[in-house]
Amino acid sequence: MGKKKYKKQLINSLKSLGQSEHYILESMTNLMLLGELKKSKIEFKDGDTFSFKDNIFDYSEDKNIRKLAKLRRKMMTTMNKIVEKNDFKDKEIKFLS
Repeated sequence: MGKKKYKKQLINSLKSLGQSEHYILESMTNLMLLGELKKSKIEFKDGDTFSFKDNIFDYSEDKNIRKLAKLRRKMMTTMNKIVEKNDFKDKEIKFLS
């Protein structure tokens, strides 16, 4: 495999990991909303916004949420290492920002 094809495949892998990371974050948030926030009788209406720090998932009562958070962190660490160890141009990895 040539260098350009290798780099292109590596970028495609990063894109897939980025999409998966986003899906895991979305899933954890939904699980939290369905479980703990509902249990605490915290309600949201259409148009409401909700902001939180990323480590909120680490303190969840739900062990599945904590496991997903750990997986997500590992994915993000791996993605960062791949980016750091390869000579990508900013435009090639702008999808990660």
